[in-house]
Amino acid sequence: LPFTVKVLGEDVESADDVDYLFWVGCAGAYEDRAKKTTRAVAELFDHAGVDFAVLGNGETCTGDSARRAGNEVLFQMLAEQNVETLNELGATKIVVTCAHCFNTIKNEYPQLGGKYEVLHHTQLLNKLVREKRLTPVAPAAGETVSTPVTYHDPCYLGRHNDVYAPPRELIGALPGVEYREMERSQERSFCCGAGGARMWMEEHIGKRVNVERSEEAVDTGASAIATGCPFCRVMMTDGLTAEQSDGNAREEVEVVDAVEVDGLDAAGVETCDPFGHPVDRDHPQPAVMGDAGSHVADRPQPQDRHRAARWDVGVLDGLPGGGHDVGKKQVALVFTDGGNLDRPIVRVRHAQVLGLPTGHRTVETGVAQELGVVVVLP
Repeated sequence: LPFTVKVLGEDVESADDVDYLFWVGCAGAYEDRAKKTTRAVAELFDHAGVDFAVLGNGETCTGDSARRAGNEVLFQMLAEQNVETLNELGATKIVVTCAHCFNTIKNEYPQLGGKYEVLHHTQLLNKLVREKRLTPVAPAAGETVSTPVTYHDPCYLGRHNDVYAPPRELIGALPGVEYREMERSQERSFCCGAGGARMWMEEHIGKRVNVERSEEAVDTGASAIATGCPFCRVMMTDGLTAEQSDGNAREEVEVVDAVEVDGLDAAGVETCDPFGHPVDRDHPQPAVMGDAGSHVADRPQPQDRHRAARWDVGVLDGLPGGGHDVGKKQVALVFTDGGNLDRPIVRVRHAQVLGLPTGHRTVETGVAQELGVVVVLP
């Protein structure tokens, strides 16, 4: 990350010194898809000016799965350890990205003396959007975007804790999103199949729950199936993959966390170099491109100081002379500060930045161009 993440007990002594403790969770720390959510949420918090810290090595599993599977002794051990740590550090406000962590810390830790205000990340991010501390990214001038999105309610977020509106409001605030509700939703929603510790077990009787729920999501015609729980994301992804393998779902359909639906970005901090150093946002200029010194002045320019222009320029089959083969992925055209290729203005939201030598040549549909940096979009 291009900023320092504070660790309670190391960088700050007490949770009173920050706005929130960010509880990362097991999935958010170890599972690849959930780690992307963790990173995205941390970046958005930083952009919005939310002062947060994590427990680092002081965090352990909440014990949710142990209790669901019937191992109460293990749950008690894990929960008591976490409550002791949280209370020692003075934690009062905790934000989580996992619905299971949300329910356990909010509703079960009070049994052991741990009473906290617990927020799901969609609740806090929705609040930040409403307060204008985060702003969704509008499509480029002249570009029309219409992305059908549906949302799956995690059981431990929805039916157990009545959190229905914030995720939907967050998704609905994104420009170009066409929201489509599943037939079974909100109070009448249907489990992804991971509840009751079934995440760790195989189903051998009848139809798999995750396949049935994925069918319902596919039936909406959505291109993105959003959720707010890493357990749900794994189960829904597996169900979607089965549907795609059987030819019942389009290949481009994907399962994402609600925070990763394209369009959510930070307000006023979209321009920085690949290492997070701020650049002049007031006068972004297009980079000089090509052998003849031609430039891209014919492209629309940023309309305000908060927007560094990003243009999708097709696909890269591979970058010559450096071994940076990124495969066939979308790339973003880089604008630079005053035409200075040493100071590229790059939107790094949810992107992998490849630091290439200034003037490195790439190929865009057969046209040689010079870019200081290539941003590969996920």
